[in-house]
Amino acid sequence: MAASAGHLRPGRYLALFALIVIVLYALVFLTGNHKPTPKLGIDLQGGTRVTLTARTPDGGQPTRESLNQARQIIERRVNGIGVSGTEVLLDGNNVVITVPGEQGDQAKNLGKTAKLGFRKVVANATQPVVPPQTTTPPATSTPPTSGAPSSSAPPASSSAPPSSPAAGGGGAAGAPAQQQSSTPAPPSSSTTPPPSSSQAPAPTDGSVDAKTAQEIQAAKALRQNKDLIGPDGQPNQELLAKAMASLTCAPNAKDPLEGNDDPKLPLVACGDHDTYKYLLEPEFLPGTEIADATSGYDQQRGQWVVNLSFKSEGTKIWADFTSKNVNQQAAFVLDTQVVSAPNIQVAILDGNTQITGKFTQSEAKDLSDILKYGSLPLSFASSDATTVSATLGLASLQAGLIAGGIGLLVVFIYCLFYYRLLGVLTILSLALSGALVFAVLVLLGRWIGYTLDLAGIAGLIIAIGITADSFVIYFERLKDEIREGRTFRSAVPRGWVRARRTILASDAVSFLAAAILYVIAVGDVQGFAFTLGMSTVLDLVVVYLVTHPLVAMVSTSKNAFLSNPRHLGLGAVQQVGSRKKSTSVGRANVKEA
Repeated sequence: MAASAGHLRPGRYLALFALIVIVLYALVFLTGNHKPTPKLGIDLQGGTRVTLTARTPDGGQPTRESLNQARQIIERRVNGIGVSGTEVLLDGNNVVITVPGEQGDQAKNLGKTAKLGFRKVVANATQPVVPPQTTTPPATSTPPTSGAPSSSAPPASSSAPPSSPAAGGGGAAGAPAQQQSSTPAPPSSSTTPPPSSSQAPAPTDGSVDAKTAQEIQAAKALRQNKDLIGPDGQPNQELLAKAMASLTCAPNAKDPLEGNDDPKLPLVACGDHDTYKYLLEPEFLPGTEIADATSGYDQQRGQWVVNLSFKSEGTKIWADFTSKNVNQQAAFVLDTQVVSAPNIQVAILDGNTQITGKFTQSEAKDLSDILKYGSLPLSFASSDATTVSATLGLASLQAGLIAGGIGLLVVFIYCLFYYRLLGVLTILSLALSGALVFAVLVLLGRWIGYTLDLAGIAGLIIAIGITADSFVIYFERLKDEIREGRTFRSAVPRGWVRARRTILASDAVSFLAAAILYVIAVGDVQGFAFTLGMSTVLDLVVVYLVTHPLVAMVSTSKNAFLSNPRHLGLGAVQQVGSRKKSTSVGRANVKEA
């Protein structure tokens, strides 16, 4: 900026600021199908909060690395399903998901373990579904709705049941529909993935309770015994009968191995609407090799399916497996449940694979989203989604706004009393700064999903003081110049040159503090730091493009009222300056004499 009022041309700066405001509000009102209001956080508009507690099979503490990885995967799931305004934070060994507004139902699936693996089917057997029982089988952590007595596990065959064809289809493991064989296969999946909400509660310290840990170890000893499959690849019938007898396949029954199974060991698992039990080889292909997953409607089958594509290494493994195991079954195991167990009809070289089952549209979409955005490295005990009322937040907001309004009023009164017309310029600048901040908040909510919460509002209120402080620095510099004997008109450019350095240094320190706080903090503190830093930047815009040009226009005004120092709160310092100037002139005359 020019150092003299004559070269300033304040009208250009004011026109530039007006253009910025017009563009911002044009974007606010003319773009998108959104209301011209900022997005509000969960504390202001209510919403849902889900707390996921990490579980480890051995009862130990989960590592910080695995917790951070889980948080990042859940964040990717959030972004993938388009849940706006959601926060995913670590609170000790818990992952806390907050969803503002009425999108809470989508948060319930975000913490599913989604541990997908591909295993070869060694044997399977049917099991009768018996009426619900009141006692809890030793292998479950919650009372199931039905149980399976030991007689439900007859000696298993190494081939698929030869009876009726699959209702719902075993699914084509990547083969075109016209290449599928009509060889009967066990039905492929359950109607829905195992719900996370049925998991047993776990302590908040990140470990499982003693009872759950015992159940996990007992289930592993029976259902993941390395001797279940002999060296010849055939099942050990005695061990298999015991393992299948211990397994309860019933709707909503909790599997203690969910998220805790060992992929390097065989597995006895449920599948097909809880009517089939499977003996599976160790995992030959992990779900982490999935490159993409989408849901769609298969017109030929008349059902919703999930389509998978693999990464390069996964494609090679899958192609090698399907080439060597034609007419064998491959099980897609999701969280220890067989989702689909299709027969391999042809070698699948391109990796394109399809999971079929009696999925609804939403179930297929949920499953594809979970698989697409990664498997969690930990299993979690999920509390039920808790609805958060906005009543308390709105009451706090109202109290905060009243306090902020009172503080702003006090600032206005002080400015008018101490600076008079300059105080009016201060009030006008603050009003324009508020208009600028509002438009930016609305647009940030649309563009990056930023949500305004109570902490953010606190940052905005504190920023009022930072903005007012910039005005005070400028006006006090003007007083210093006038006190030295200069006129108001000549004091403005000189005072601005000295003031802007101080203003820049002050705002730089404030912005740096806000930036550091934003980087190292989480949650509400981040929201406070964000609005504080943003307001600090906008303060510079207002001071440079509004406040200084307005003061310069007043200093060059031909209106005697506006340019009169007394009306600007500068009368006292002008008298001091006049006396100092008179004294200097008198001394100069004495020296000349």
